[in-house]
Amino acid sequence: MKLDASYWQNRYLQQDTGWDIGHVSPPIKEIIDSLSNRALRILIPGCGKGYEVEYLHRQGFTQVIAADYAEEAKREFLLRVPDFPASHFWVEDFFSLAGTFDIILEQTFFCALDPSLRMRYVAHMAKLLADDGTLTGLLFNDFQQALQPPFGGSKEEYFALFKNSFEEVSLEPCLNSIAPRSGRELLLRCRKTIKNT
Repeated sequence: MKLDASYWQNRYLQQDTGWDIGHVSPPIKEIIDSLSNRALRILIPGCGKGYEVEYLHRQGFTQVIAADYAEEAKREFLLRVPDFPASHFWVEDFFSLAGTFDIILEQTFFCALDPSLRMRYVAHMAKLLADDGTLTGLLFNDFQQALQPPFGGSKEEYFALFKNSFEEVSLEPCLNSIAPRSGRELLLRCRKTIKNT
């Protein structure tokens, strides 16, 4: 299975989007609600229909970049949120994304990638973050042997992986997951510390 742009575009066109909960997830909403600086540069990769993007936009955040592989995801998002600047929704491969961000929000993206790309994912996340920036989001805490996304893992596996690129890594059980994911999610927080030059 090749998890490329065509794969994800077809999933949207066929409405095969079981991961789509139809609203901002409670843990991500809580993270957003804790932010006071509306000028933070925020990236949401693999954003899909972008409920988190929409919530940030409605709360007055002005430097939000949404990114997804599928053109259909962008089309559906802009139909729902027509006042969001279309140039801030990038349709491209995550590994080609460039820029510097204060916060990256991870919502069902890591688990959608082929597990063989996880080390590359972590390194690229660290590259995209500004010094003292944070990567925050949700990871599945289970060992399901899936043949297609979502792909799971364990707290120990994730900690070892993220420790390669981040000086501060926290993985704790998520206490406010939606009901179908209750007890299955870890809240990830990684900080890229300021390097002395």
